Amino acid sequence: MNRKVLLVGLSIVAPLLIVLFIGLGHDPHQIDSPLIGKIAPTFTLPPVDGGKPIALASLRGRPVVINFWATWCEPCFAEHPALVAGGRELADQAHFLGIVFDDDSDNVTAFLRQQGSSYPSLQDEGGKVAMAYGVYGVPETFFLNAQGIIVAKHVGPLTPEDLRAYVARAAASPGGNS
Repeated sequence: MNRKVLLVGLSIVAPLLIVLFIGLGHDPHQIDSPLIGKIAPTFTLPPVDGGKPIALASLRGRPVVINFWATWCEPCFAEHPALVAGGRELADQAHFLGIVFDDDSDNVTAFLRQQGSSYPSLQDEGGKVAMAYGVYGVPETFFLNAQGIIVAKHVGPLTPEDLRAYVARAAASPGGNS
């Protein structure tokens, strides 16, 4: 066999194999948010069921869990019981907020009436808050420490164990406990 052909072939294949093996340990769906480590974008949004708008800034002093979701989203439906239970179980450790992504308030109200809730769900008309957070799909959940700094982002449905771990991480983050 011609040595030049073998060397050229190896010089092409070897870098491709290296890139492949480096990428094996990474989830291609997981994109780190550039917002981690930064102050969360502020917002004031109305609750879906009416009432006084809620300002994120008013929740400083305890960690905050912000879950972007929609009624048409199957993974959101699957994670909803974990969030409702977590909202009750961890209420003394963190504030919980749901932000409705691209959905009708009547659908959301009916969903929450049927499935229950333990925290406010806010209507993001026009998706401006979702855009500020770089949400590209639902569910996505952001975890803020007590100072309002984003310490973690989770893409996809949360399990109860994930939720407890992220809340503990937000509480342990500098400024997480006050």
